[in-house]
Amino acid sequence: MNNTTRPLTKDNLIKKLLIEKEGGLCYELNPLLYFFLLENGFDARMVRGEVFVEAKQDWTNLGRTHVAIILQHKGQSWLVDTGFGGNLPLRPVPLTGETVNTGNGEFRVKQSDSKYGNYRLEMKLRNKQSEWHIGYAFDTNRQVNKVSELDEVQDIIKHHDQSPFNKNPLAVQLTDDGSKTLTDSSYTEWNRGKKYKRDIDKTAFQLLAREQFGIEF
Repeated sequence: MNNTTRPLTKDNLIKKLLIEKEGGLCYELNPLLYFFLLENGFDARMVRGEVFVEAKQDWTNLGRTHVAIILQHKGQSWLVDTGFGGNLPLRPVPLTGETVNTGNGEFRVKQSDSKYGNYRLEMKLRNKQSEWHIGYAFDTNRQVNKVSELDEVQDIIKHHDQSPFNKNPLAVQLTDDGSKTLTDSSYTEWNRGKKYKRDIDKTAFQLLAREQFGIEF
């Protein structure tokens, strides 16, 4: 929104996320984790996917703008994702369909061929969902070969009219009992299945950004 994006390189990601502590989206957070995994001897590769929007029961139709990691470990493939907002699995999820239980809910990856890929992540968020919901579809056959390819994703998120990330500020953080979400007009907390939301003004936004998320404006 401030036109301060940089090309996606390892050095730029380290500067933005680790040194300047700005936070980021999936195409920044997961590439940084990807580099960490490679440097520590893991067999990892990045893939792109399409997010399903529960509110409208349809895909974003922005193209494959979600970025995740496929990890090969001890003969098994795992989905690893640290860039899916409040919907994070918090643990690697096997591509076998097995359900993984974490502090954030239940997660599984099912094989499902579609125009968006050959697998999809499904979830039941703790204290929020009683049925399985689609998170996103992804394609294990279309590997991201270098991080600079994700400049295309950043460009879509930055400029597309239908992008949900280029209109209003957004901060999301998981907590021990739920999550907290801040926009420039509201502050929402989920605590053990109960939702607390209130409207805020610019002054309250800046105060909450600093106190709850450590962000200065």
